[in-house]
Amino acid sequence: MKLKSTVLLAVVAAILPLAASAQNVAIVNGKAVPKSRVSMLLQQATRAGQPVSPEMEARARDEVVLREIFAQEAEKRGIAASADYKAQIELLRQTVLIRELFNDFQKKNPATEADARAEYDKVKAGATGTEFRARHILVEKEDEAKKLIAELKAGAKFDDLAKKHSKDPGSAENGGDLDFAKPDAYVPEFGKAMAALKKGEVTSEPVKTQFGFHIIKLEDTREAQFPPFEEVKAQLMQRIGQAKVQQFQESLKNSAKTDYKFQ
Repeated sequence: MKLKSTVLLAVVAAILPLAASAQNVAIVNGKAVPKSRVSMLLQQATRAGQPVSPEMEARARDEVVLREIFAQEAEKRGIAASADYKAQIELLRQTVLIRELFNDFQKKNPATEADARAEYDKVKAGATGTEFRARHILVEKEDEAKKLIAELKAGAKFDDLAKKHSKDPGSAENGGDLDFAKPDAYVPEFGKAMAALKKGEVTSEPVKTQFGFHIIKLEDTREAQFPPFEEVKAQLMQRIGQAKVQQFQESLKNSAKTDYKFQ
């Protein structure tokens, strides 16, 4: 019986170091480097949108072992006892703690599909109306604009003149095409003049704005378009989640007892 007990203890003694080593990446100067550090680095990479590959896992293992080697040397030199080190550690501690606070809040207060649907309906309700597809030619001087209007009346093609003369880099190459938009998407003078036109009509006089003088042609109109809910649901839920965190931050700030005055 005693022999069996002795053999059992010997087997257990042999297995325990193997079990412990399975939880570690390496032993550096007698100190274990746990695999959990590798997992943490890989989690951080995943959060940053980096795909985890075998090569990245190998680099992460190298990294945690090198960190342990360097950290041990810093400990030997007494750096951990310095005031500067302690101050930096406190800032890092707060950074990690705050990040985890807001991560925890988001997990417990997620944006729901119902939240997204309500926001979608609200935005969509305010997006109704007429959209206008216009072209324009932008020039610096009124006389130049009037000359181009005369050429248009004489039969010149609007898009040809826009490509040749317009100073608007965003639309000149496309013949002055501005695509569909509501009048309030433009400066007031431009939007008002555009909305007053009929399809195919060109402004009879140059329209002055802060950018120069415009000649505007209305190509078409349509009822305002709005993307399907499923196309924008993910963005809406992300935006709602961020808004919830901001509200949580504000509530904490407003309820805190402090003599500090925020800017």
